[in-house]
Amino acid sequence: MQDPSKTEKASPKKRRDERKKGHVAMSKDVVMIASLLGTFVLLKILFPFMYRTIRDYMIKYLSLAPGVENLSDYSAGIFADTAWSVLKAALPILLAGIVLAVLGTGVQTRFLFTKSNLAPKFSRLNPIQGIKNIISLKSLIELLKNLLKITILGIILYQIIKGDLTPIARTIDMDLKDSSVYVLSAIMDMVFRVSLIFLAVAGFDFFYQRWDYERQIRMSKQELKEEFKQTEGNPEIKGRIRSLQRERARSRMMQSVPEADVIIRNPTHFAVALRYDIEKDNAPVLLAKGQDELALRIVAIGEEHGVYVIENKPLARGIFAATQVGNEIPSEYYGMVAEILVYVYRMNNKIIE
Repeated sequence: MQDPSKTEKASPKKRRDERKKGHVAMSKDVVMIASLLGTFVLLKILFPFMYRTIRDYMIKYLSLAPGVENLSDYSAGIFADTAWSVLKAALPILLAGIVLAVLGTGVQTRFLFTKSNLAPKFSRLNPIQGIKNIISLKSLIELLKNLLKITILGIILYQIIKGDLTPIARTIDMDLKDSSVYVLSAIMDMVFRVSLIFLAVAGFDFFYQRWDYERQIRMSKQELKEEFKQTEGNPEIKGRIRSLQRERARSRMMQSVPEADVIIRNPTHFAVALRYDIEKDNAPVLLAKGQDELALRIVAIGEEHGVYVIENKPLARGIFAATQVGNEIPSEYYGMVAEILVYVYRMNNKIIE
């Protein structure tokens, strides 16, 4: 029975762990119907080839029969060659069924192969666990599906036999080709009708297996909290998260450099990009700052977009140390920055009030 406390959807980590164990959603009915329909279509395509192969062998041995002296050895040869001819004719269909079964399984599981499924599980020998499995919801659904399939198959067989029994009996008077075509047509009709019904059953089972899988891997809120603690507490993961955050922040910062009115540098170690928009800024705002290589990148981007670059060592170092990106510069730097901005505006033929 499902633990009532497990009300939350499984986390990505939980899903990865379950997959490593080989626990994935898979419908066996989908595999079966894929193989059945595939072999059905291939049988219709290859029937002329199969018919000719078997016919040629029968004609060959029946034509040689009158001159045979040792009937026992001849019969054994006929049996062996006929078996080989039937196998050769049916081999493409058998291989197609195997390939389709593998594909049907692989598509659902994303071609998962894990050794954990091959290892012996002693819990399967536990009689109490076995009883629980027998009376579980999944076992009940499987039982109902199997009963439904048996019932449907029985009804279809009954209808075919009831309607085609007399015509099938008349095939005794037909030649080999006509009787073979008629019997195959009856078999094909049965397979087609069974396949249509089983296709609906497989569709139901496909969605049921996914629903049941999601139900089985649900987590409690406490499990989610514990997993979060374990994940976030991992130094490597925390370091990776911080690194990603820094990269994203740096990327956003560098994208804002072209909006700056001026870049103040020292000359290779520090660089700060400032913006002062009279309509929305109360004071100059720090758009970007960098040291060493990052400082050179800020300067390069600024020059590429026509931003004035001014060298002022103490001012660049002071603003770099005292101001966070996105904040206004401290008031003690207003005077020096104002002089620089006036110079820049004059060079750009801007008018300030």
